[in-house]
Amino acid sequence: MIAKIFIDGAAGTTGLEIRERLAGRPDLSLIRLSDAQRKDSTARKRALNEADLVILCLPDEAAREAVTLIDNPATRVIDASTAHRVAEGWTYGFAELEPGNDARIAGAKRVSNPGCWATGFLALARPLVRAGLVPPDFPITVHGVSGYSGGGKSMIEEFEKPDSPHYVETVQRSYALGLAHKHLPEMTKHSGLSHVPLFSPNVARFHRGMLVEIPLQCWALPARPSAAQLQSALADAYRGRALIEVASLDEAAALKVLDAEILAGSNRMKIYVFAGDQQARLVAAFDNLGKGAGGAAVQNLNLMLGFAETTGL
Repeated sequence: MIAKIFIDGAAGTTGLEIRERLAGRPDLSLIRLSDAQRKDSTARKRALNEADLVILCLPDEAAREAVTLIDNPATRVIDASTAHRVAEGWTYGFAELEPGNDARIAGAKRVSNPGCWATGFLALARPLVRAGLVPPDFPITVHGVSGYSGGGKSMIEEFEKPDSPHYVETVQRSYALGLAHKHLPEMTKHSGLSHVPLFSPNVARFHRGMLVEIPLQCWALPARPSAAQLQSALADAYRGRALIEVASLDEAAALKVLDAEILAGSNRMKIYVFAGDQQARLVAAFDNLGKGAGGAAVQNLNLMLGFAETTGL
């Protein structure tokens, strides 16, 4: 049986990424709407209810509204917005985050796709909290840098169109200076932490790719974990996973620099533990539009429809 897929918001950055990954797959049939039909609520509702699986690539309020338009009990949903990432009744769509999460996603009717920053943070933090190396109440700091495509069409225009009134020439800028960010609720809830992490995100003048980093003062942790224990906990968490790799300590030690674009264009993530004297830097490298958005959505689609997890990736 060929599954019918409708991407609501297919003209946006994430929607285009997902559509590109699904294009040409013989096991899927994409429901497409013209520009005029996308603005027609009747046509949209029909498409939402005709699909076996809907992927929402919309602003939060529009995503919530779209869910209310679905009255076909067989239609399943992946929401790529922030709207449902900590909502009751929704399964968090990070397949590798917890043992058995694949099966939970596969059986879910409603799946929320993780945010890109949350994906990198949780990939680093959750295994260490679960292993008892980082207590739930420990104060965690996370920072990093993302390509400007993570800001969608408006930010892409800021960096790419010199004739735009909002064009910027900056190389890198920090944001969320008010210590609030839309990814923080999911980062806190799904990591198992008791307190919101201190988050310092940055965007720089490259299109795609990102680094997310958690620095640790190991001497301040109750367990005083060694770099080997940190690396082992992360390696154990992702052993056998096709899309997440943990570098050995020797590989990490051999690096002098780490490029934020190292996995641009891929759907993979690579994790590094850089060690010093009772200190460690945990870094996740991936593509904000790949494993951080479109690639994760396709991975979830594959699980929900019974395909091999990495089909099309």
